[in-house]
Amino acid sequence: MILQALYEHYNDLARRDANFPRYGWEEAKVSFALSIDADGTLQGVRPLKYRPDGAKKDVPQTMLVPMRQKRASGIAANFLCENTSYFLGVDDKGKPDRAARCFAAAKALHQEILTAVDTLDARAVYAFFENWDLTGAASHPALAPYLAEMMQGANLVFSVEDSPYLYAHEDPAIREAWMADRNAKIADTDEAVCLITGRTAPAARLHPSVRGIRDAQSSGASLVSFNAAAFESYGHTQGENAPVSEEAAFAYGTALNHLTSDRAHVQYIGDTAVLSWAESAEPAYQDIFLDLLMGTPSEAVREEDLRDAVKKLCAGRPIFVGAVPLHPENQYYVLGIAPNAARLSVRFFWQSSFGKLLQNVEAHNTRLEITGPPNRAPLTLWRMLDETVNQKSRDKKPVPPMAGAVLRAILSGGAYPAELFEQTMLRIRAEREITPGRAAILKAFFLNNREFKIPEEVLTVQLNEQSDYLPYILGRLFAVLERVQEAANSGINTTIKDKYFNSASATPASIFPLLTKLSQSHLKKLEGGQKVYFEKQIGELECRIRETLPARLTLAEQGAFHLGYYHQRQSYFTKKTEEETKND
Repeated sequence: MILQALYEHYNDLARRDANFPRYGWEEAKVSFALSIDADGTLQGVRPLKYRPDGAKKDVPQTMLVPMRQKRASGIAANFLCENTSYFLGVDDKGKPDRAARCFAAAKALHQEILTAVDTLDARAVYAFFENWDLTGAASHPALAPYLAEMMQGANLVFSVEDSPYLYAHEDPAIREAWMADRNAKIADTDEAVCLITGRTAPAARLHPSVRGIRDAQSSGASLVSFNAAAFESYGHTQGENAPVSEEAAFAYGTALNHLTSDRAHVQYIGDTAVLSWAESAEPAYQDIFLDLLMGTPSEAVREEDLRDAVKKLCAGRPIFVGAVPLHPENQYYVLGIAPNAARLSVRFFWQSSFGKLLQNVEAHNTRLEITGPPNRAPLTLWRMLDETVNQKSRDKKPVPPMAGAVLRAILSGGAYPAELFEQTMLRIRAEREITPGRAAILKAFFLNNREFKIPEEVLTVQLNEQSDYLPYILGRLFAVLERVQEAANSGINTTIKDKYFNSASATPASIFPLLTKLSQSHLKKLEGGQKVYFEKQIGELECRIRETLPARLTLAEQGAFHLGYYHQRQSYFTKKTEEETKND
């Protein structure tokens, strides 16, 4: 299903862009061009790196070059785009014999393909490999200024002087010879029914490498691979286990590499790269999705009011972003992949209509709504996961499996993972601090995970003074007692929350009698209306307690306790703000 979706995405991309890589070609990052004359003599080196706007360092140019081989070990030369070992016979690995063998492999490949091509570029490249002196390569004056950087794995291409083409791989005759050679070699491979297209065609022996995933191998990692007998069913080795045609493997690999290289639309949740795309390959769908879920605004979406656009799409009505129509019934895909040695692990894959996606995300955002400080930033997925992390630790990343499970729950509208609740409670217990984000997580979790049986009457945006749910009342009572202490001791730095909060929420029967006794001492310091106000609040809450205080609250009940505490605390700030507004 994933490979089929990527295959269709490739076709959409190819229809949108006439210059998108076609079968047999791929995009590569190229750092230098070897400038040679018609006789194949090296005349100079041209750096191709450039500095994009706003970047801090130079980056290689992206070029469309002949498809390169997947090279894990051994020697295998690529055509017209290679490193110094293959084009110059030198490297910095201290293995001159291996570098010489790499050059010999490249020489054989290029002369085999170019021998019958009679163009300036073909003759020049052929002559270069015929005449290049390996013994003097390291001391060649044209290489000296750049050789150290070139040997760091930089890709090189050829540029022939006086050629009508900027680079040798742009020569149509050379391109035709390359494809003829490739097709001839593929024709010799066994055919199989392709799992993606359903057509019988030469099967790919190795699936393509995926580059650009953080912490994966820089040379690329495999989404599909087999390297042990335990994975080889009925003696089928390598690609025979998952027969995919060469053409289909190229297509899904190219689409996946295009997604990973699109930095504007790649997001990381923990160690998981989140890739998304829409049927038709229109990037405006990605812009709205990332803006709504991740809080990453884009210029494309600024032309429309995001909330109004989402409301229309959720209602099944199309919208326009500029002149581009977006349809709610259009299919949308979200793929999460993480590095795993030389492979990639699929953390999740979701697909449905774009309208359904937005409905699920909006429902999630509605569950997160809770009273709090005015003008606070929306609780995007990033900020939500940050609430589960110790911000004083060196590694501030959320637990990777949990992060992926949370995103999957949001996309599908399913239950949140229990670990989200556990990690949030762990941070509350460790820091004795219920932030608006943590309170919102507790509320959303209980609303969506009904098996915890927390009554909806306490899962409200703001304080519910009519609730008789005991854990919620105890949380409210604790907040009132803390407020009494603060009023009685102006400027106090340490309150009952610092000493008793965790134990009060876990073992109320043993703590609340002590807190009630302390509150009487604090009330004696108050006078007039303030004293009456707090005595009335304490009395009303105690009247709602119609059962013996429990010796212990479950973890879910402690979550309700925290919500009661948070709601009660926020009610004081809300009333103060309302009074200040009236006075103004």
